[in-house]
Amino acid sequence: MPSLVPLEPVDYLVVGHIAEDITPDEVRIGGSAAYSALTAQALGLKVGVVTVCAPDTDLESLQGITIVSTPSQKTTTFENIYSDAGRQQVLHHRAGQVSFDAVPQQWQRVPVLHLGPIAQEVSQDLPATIQPSLLGLTPQGWMRQWDEDGRVTQTVWEPGEQMLTAAGAIVLSIDDVAGDEQRIEFIAGHTRILAVTEGPAGARLYWHGDQRRFRAPEIKETDATGAGDIFAAAFFIRLLTTRDPWEAARFATQLSARSIARKGLDGIPTAAEIQDCLMEVF
Repeated sequence: MPSLVPLEPVDYLVVGHIAEDITPDEVRIGGSAAYSALTAQALGLKVGVVTVCAPDTDLESLQGITIVSTPSQKTTTFENIYSDAGRQQVLHHRAGQVSFDAVPQQWQRVPVLHLGPIAQEVSQDLPATIQPSLLGLTPQGWMRQWDEDGRVTQTVWEPGEQMLTAAGAIVLSIDDVAGDEQRIEFIAGHTRILAVTEGPAGARLYWHGDQRRFRAPEIKETDATGAGDIFAAAFFIRLLTTRDPWEAARFATQLSARSIARKGLDGIPTAAEIQDCLMEVF
């Protein structure tokens, strides 16, 4: 539940559900909040998470990250089922809504605020009291809907003008919009910076009416889960640090590509990978 102890300020705040992911081998912690927070921590930042999950959720893998969690009966739980027809995602449980009221006062003027919904759990109405230096959005959770059996399908994200104006950068995947190029062009035309990740092909970036592509290194894929969230955190952090979207996109593309060689949260960047990627972009 929300902490009553005064909290230290953080450099990077993620708002969204921490999830449990059902895999053929295990149930493991996942969700944009987990992957992005651990990436920010690996990059040397003090990190906070505001989330909603069941009190018995095992958060041991998020050591060193300050978590303000409102209790819920269930933790958001996803399962990916693969067949010849492709991937079907199933939402087995969904935790309650994440309220901006749960954001501690010490965190309301954070350098980076990352809104990372995974199941429509975060409002798009950001209170005026929360004023980050950079607002980063990964809107995949606003692009998901599900039926009574939990089968997840895509829905069109209709961002409000206030959200698009406030956002310093948006990161989404080509799969989030089902390859809809018109939708990508619309979002790119109504926000400052848009990054679109494209799996093994890398990423493309829209800024100031220009578009550039960034190739990913060829790496044998073991598990691509979380790669987009690692990209987003790396991109937001380098964007705030360098004020150079092109450099931030190159760095994020290189770093996130390395994550797919390992499973789950083991894909979080290592110190050696971070240094290698920093050297490659300069």
